[in-house]
Amino acid sequence: MINFCCVLYGTKYPVEYAQNLYNMVKRHLTIQHKFYIFTDNVRLKSIIKGDVIVKHFPLHDMNGWWNKMQLFNPDTGLTGVNLYMDLDVVIMKNIDCFATFTDSKTFNITSDFNGRQIWYNSSIMKWNTERMTPIIWEKFVKDRQYWYRLQGDQNAITELVRQEKDKSLVETFPDDWSNSYKWFDRKDPRFGKNLWTFEQKPDSKVAVFHGFPKPHQSEEQWVKDNWR
Repeated sequence: MINFCCVLYGTKYPVEYAQNLYNMVKRHLTIQHKFYIFTDNVRLKSIIKGDVIVKHFPLHDMNGWWNKMQLFNPDTGLTGVNLYMDLDVVIMKNIDCFATFTDSKTFNITSDFNGRQIWYNSSIMKWNTERMTPIIWEKFVKDRQYWYRLQGDQNAITELVRQEKDKSLVETFPDDWSNSYKWFDRKDPRFGKNLWTFEQKPDSKVAVFHGFPKPHQSEEQWVKDNWR
């Protein structure tokens, strides 16, 4: 049994995003799991169709993507192994491999899509709460203002895990398992909008919609077929 987690805070994403993520996980994750939605929408439990656990995060003074850091807060109530995906991903194939990758104590995360791979990308993560709480949450919460100077949660996570002397702590998911919606290859990022082609990558399991456009804005048939 694992925990599959997502975060819906604020007004950036409509409820449809949580519903579609639940639907995609139900189709493509065969490993026994509990589906958690962490949200500030008090009506979500009565809106979402499916077997979901709706919870608030313990702290209520964090904004936007910084709420994702609370996934590592022990007061959130997650125990054991957790698999997280952003709301704006499109799952196209079976994702059991993400849930079973490496052992239960290794922190897994995707490489960023910017070509330099300086940062990790926190769109997909797997972790053991008991191990990662002191490494990520405890250090982050001691000096939140220091970490808030960075551009986002994935930058803070990158720096925090890289401070650890144990280099076996982190292993990134294979790059072939995920891709940017805007381009296939992490080694060949296409920053110019005129270079975005949006075709489906045949061997990828999850397409990550970092930045814009978002899935609901896509006119690609493969997105419409899978994001539902």
